[in-house]
Amino acid sequence: MSRLQAEHLFMVFGRRPEEAVARLKQGAGRDQLRGEGTTAAVIDASFTVEPGQIFVVMGLSGSGKSTLLRMLNGLLEPTSGHVRFDGEDLTELDPRDLREVRSKKISMVFQHFALFPHRSVLDNAAYGLEVQGVPREERLKRATEALELAGLKGWEKSWPDELSGGMQQRVGLARALATDADLLLMDESFSALDPLIRRDMQDQLLELQKRLKKTIVFITHDLNEAMRLGDQIAVMRDGAIVQTGTAEDILVTPANDYVASFTQDVDRSRVLTAGAIMADPETAIGSTTADGRSLRTAQDVIAAAPATVDEDTPIIELFTPCSTSSTPVAVTGGDGELVGVVPRARLLAVLGEPMTPADEVADVPGLVKTGDESNGKGDAEGKVTAGA
Repeated sequence: MSRLQAEHLFMVFGRRPEEAVARLKQGAGRDQLRGEGTTAAVIDASFTVEPGQIFVVMGLSGSGKSTLLRMLNGLLEPTSGHVRFDGEDLTELDPRDLREVRSKKISMVFQHFALFPHRSVLDNAAYGLEVQGVPREERLKRATEALELAGLKGWEKSWPDELSGGMQQRVGLARALATDADLLLMDESFSALDPLIRRDMQDQLLELQKRLKKTIVFITHDLNEAMRLGDQIAVMRDGAIVQTGTAEDILVTPANDYVASFTQDVDRSRVLTAGAIMADPETAIGSTTADGRSLRTAQDVIAAAPATVDEDTPIIELFTPCSTSSTPVAVTGGDGELVGVVPRARLLAVLGEPMTPADEVADVPGLVKTGDESNGKGDAEGKVTAGA
C-alpha cells in the first residue's frame, strides 16, 4: 500500500471557495478566478508516495508547492479532495486526532531553521520529543543519536549562534529524525544555504536515506536539486501538477514546452543513468566487433565490451569507454547478468549531439567498416560490409 496519497486536492482562498472549485472542474482558468477576487492556490493535485521514497515537488514561486505541502499534514484543510496517510484519511480527522498524527507520525523541516536561541543544540534536537511528552532521559538519548546521524556529534552542548547555517539546518533535520516519524515533509529546506553547503546537505540527506529509508516529500524550486534527490518528481505550474515521473522521464520526455524549458540547461550526463538509456542486449548479440570477433552470447558481449557498468552508473562515466571502442558498453544487473548495452550512437543521441556517418556505422550491430582504420584511410567508396 502507498504510504501517502493525495486525491484531487484543491485549495482556494477568497469568496465562495466551493463554488470556485466547481468552476475549476468545469474548466475555468486561474486568472479568471483571480480577477473575481478568488485565488486558486492548488488545482486538482493527485499523486502517491511509496514507502521509503523521496518524492520531490518542484515549481517556481507561486506555483502552489508549499500550499500543497501544508495540506499533506493538515496545517491547511483542503477546499476539496483527500489526503490519506497509511490508509487513514487525514482530512476526516478531528483536530485532536490530527495533532496526534502530526506530533508522532509526520515531521517537518522548514527553509528557516526555527531553532530556539536559548536552548542548546541537544535540547533543540529533542524539542519534538518534548512536545510528545517523552521523558527527558529518553528524549535526550534519541536526540543525541539523531545529531550523530546528522553529522553533529560533539556539538550537543553548543548554542545555535555558534553554528554555521548548514550546521543549524542539520539540527533541524536531527529534530525531525529524533521523532522517528514515518513521513518527513521538507519545505525548501536547503534553499537558504550557500551552494556548497547546500550540496553537502543533499549528500547528507541521500546518505541518511540509504540507512533510514524514510518516506520524504521534498519541496524545491531548483531543478538540479530535484533531479539529484527525487525518486519521483512532480512539476507544478499555476497550482496544477503538469508532469510526474522520474528524473529520466522528465528530461527525456517532457510533458510540454513548460517542462522542457526547465530541463534545457540540466547536465544530462550527470542525471541520466546507463539503465535509463540502455538498449536491449539482443541488439549486440549476433554482431561482430571491429576486430572481427563474433558476439554470439551475452558473455561474449561482456568480454568484448570496453567497460561493464551497473544500471545506476551516470552516463558521464560512459564517455571514455564509448570514445575508445565501437563495441557497446555492457550493463549488468545485481547478479552480473547482461541486462542491456549502451552503443556510442545511443549515448550521443540522448545527449542531443549530431552523429557522424562513422558513428552510425560503428554502432550498427553486425557491421564493420572496411579499409584501414588505424591510419584513418577508409574504403574509397565508403563501403560497409557485414562482419565475418
